[in-house]
Amino acid sequence: MRKLLILALVGLAAQLVDGALGMAYGLTSSTLLLFVGVAPAAASASVHLAEIGTTLAAGVAHWRFGNVDWRVVTRIALPGAVGAFVGATFLSSISTENAAPWMAGILFTLGAYLLVRFSRPLRQRSGAGRLRGRFLGPLGLVAGFVDATGGGGWGPVATPALLVSGRMEPRKVIGSVDTAEFVVAGAASIGFLIGLGSEGFLLPTVAALLIGGLIAAPVAAWLVRIVPAQLLGATIGGVIVLTNARILLKAGDAGSTVRPVVYVLLAVGWVVALTFAVRALRRTRRARAIVDAATTTATVAATADTPAAGATPSPDTAAAVVGAGAVAGSAPVGADDRLAVVER
Repeated sequence: MRKLLILALVGLAAQLVDGALGMAYGLTSSTLLLFVGVAPAAASASVHLAEIGTTLAAGVAHWRFGNVDWRVVTRIALPGAVGAFVGATFLSSISTENAAPWMAGILFTLGAYLLVRFSRPLRQRSGAGRLRGRFLGPLGLVAGFVDATGGGGWGPVATPALLVSGRMEPRKVIGSVDTAEFVVAGAASIGFLIGLGSEGFLLPTVAALLIGGLIAAPVAAWLVRIVPAQLLGATIGGVIVLTNARILLKAGDAGSTVRPVVYVLLAVGWVVALTFAVRALRRTRRARAIVDAATTTATVAATADTPAAGATPSPDTAAAVVGAGAVAGSAPVGADDRLAVVER
């Protein structure tokens, strides 16, 4: 009972992270399951089976709020399902001893990526036109394979690639990626079922993860309004890096003198990333405050000096409106602080 309670807390923590970042449910839960001693294939299989429920709930919610681009979903989900099935079959075919460092290496890399990504503002390119299938197909294939073999990675691989393209709104990127993940999780579960059999799924673990995730879903919606995702992403990235570094050092038979040095270096890197994340967050908020102040000033000036019908506005009023428009054009007011931040 105590173990199931811990696993439920793992699912709760993973869903809190996923709800705040739009990614990393599998990444967080797989890392924590490996840490408590669950075999790599069983951990990934159980996480993906639980994700069928959590991603279905997330996809329905995103659909009801109009956050889903179904064209993107169909073009990324099917290749993602193929990649996830192949990845699950591959992970099921290798021994636990060989799978542990492989999976830890993928998780370590993705954790380091989270550290880098959230330690600086995300730059968006302004792109024209729609995303092509020749881009979405390979992206889904790679993201699905990494997701199944690493126990997570669909969101960290697919979401940033779509965001940086600049051709989708951030809310539709998250909604489409989350909705497509339902198909990916289902394909991975089928692959694990064929490769491991039904005994490969730890059903009590699946139930605990699912219950914890469903409980955390509304809490995550509240949490994202309080805790800046930039700080949360850098924090979780550091936890994932340090946790999986332990498995990699153990697999590499690192000596007792090497391990403390590696841990210290990783901890220093974590602190540096957090420092940069705080600075990036402050710059973003400062720039947004300037935009809001300029827009408010221009609106008040325009209202106070509104000329009569047919009259010509004063030069000062016109300059204020144009100036505010120029500032606002450099940084959209109300842009998503978590995903569409542009460094100035």
